[in-house]
Amino acid sequence: MQARQSNEFIEPAEILPRPSGIGDGAAAGNGKKEVLSGPFFWLTSFYFVYCARPSDLIPIVGLIPLAKITGALTTLSLLLSIGKTSRQLKDLPKEAYYLMLLNVFLFASALLSPVWKGGAFFNTLDFSKVCIAWILTFLLVTSLRRLRRIIFLQAASVAIISLMAIVKGRSVPRLAGVMGGVYSNPNDMAFAIVLSIPFCLAFLLSAKDMPRKAVWGLAIIIMMGALMLTASRAGFIDLVIAGAVGLWHFGIKGKRVYLIVGAVFLSTVLFFVAGEKLEVRFAGILDSGNSGLQDTAHESYQERRLLMIRAVETITHYPILGVGAGDFVVYSGMWKDVHASYLQIAADGGIPVLILYLMFFFRGFANLRLLGKTPALDSETTLFVGALKSSLVGFVVGACFAPEAYQFFPYFTVCYTSVLMAITKEQVGSYAPAVRSLPSPLHRFARAY
Repeated sequence: MQARQSNEFIEPAEILPRPSGIGDGAAAGNGKKEVLSGPFFWLTSFYFVYCARPSDLIPIVGLIPLAKITGALTTLSLLLSIGKTSRQLKDLPKEAYYLMLLNVFLFASALLSPVWKGGAFFNTLDFSKVCIAWILTFLLVTSLRRLRRIIFLQAASVAIISLMAIVKGRSVPRLAGVMGGVYSNPNDMAFAIVLSIPFCLAFLLSAKDMPRKAVWGLAIIIMMGALMLTASRAGFIDLVIAGAVGLWHFGIKGKRVYLIVGAVFLSTVLFFVAGEKLEVRFAGILDSGNSGLQDTAHESYQERRLLMIRAVETITHYPILGVGAGDFVVYSGMWKDVHASYLQIAADGGIPVLILYLMFFFRGFANLRLLGKTPALDSETTLFVGALKSSLVGFVVGACFAPEAYQFFPYFTVCYTSVLMAITKEQVGSYAPAVRSLPSPLHRFARAY
């Protein structure tokens, strides 16, 4: 057989098997088999304990300190995984360093707190778990299959929590205290629900059979119903914004008009069925009215306004290190958090922490923007890009109305964008010989990295 001319066009399939799409679920981009199943098990255990609250679902499990056990073993897994994964610490993206530096500032703020050093220190120590989980997730989740598993764990857990809250809290106003942990406050539960619904929708659209689609559709209905029962105004605003972004990606860009019709119909029905208290609480913003719930809603609005003013005063008095994580609750004299995550983190940690906080979440949007411009993404990866953007937009808007600076879910979302970006870059690199023969945007994307 004669040798081909050097300038002859070379088909990619003759060099490497043609990729079915970036993020198609192959192991790592370098083709190596995924390893360290033990550390990954403890990482998923940490996600499960945080998201699913097994101690609430099975009371006897509450006798075991699962949060401390999984937290300790996840930390140990991180230490044992360093140097043994296809990704190294030097591969960590900028957002990881922003998060670590944010934690360092919070520890310094705790040690110099003018309010309560011990309380601020232990609050920061508890929050630092998200940093450990974040880094370990980036190091271990090297395929779309593993990323799907982590996201599935979060979405399914919040759906189950929503169902249990509805069942257990039928007579409890706003489902307050029905579940524990991050779900004990109605606003926190609503926030977790909104951030997880886009993932449920992505799983619904990617499901191959009708039974799975039906399960995810039912999960979305249950989660939206639970959100209505929390009567959280911030959660509802968050849902509208995140839902609009999700429908843009899945419905308009994805050419699924039926999603828009279905979402509007479902939201309207659920609002009339379970949104009475939510409607009253919105009305209470402008007028105290005659009902007790409306009076309470108006008082809550006035209280939150005073807390915001108090938070701004705190930032002006302690602009560098703040008063310490969680100490604004004491310093304000009102024993409540300010209902704005940006003011909350600035009052607790100072302006430098606020800047790092904003830079961290900006990096999540930067990752999604790059992924959105990447050609050859398969349909499943495209769905998750839309879900992540919907969840992240929902957070940055909802954070204006809720004290969610220390909730882990939004940090997980940014981590998912970083992992998906890393998987994409690795898989583009794997097919670099084939790509070099094609004068396409994918070629330019590969060379950029």
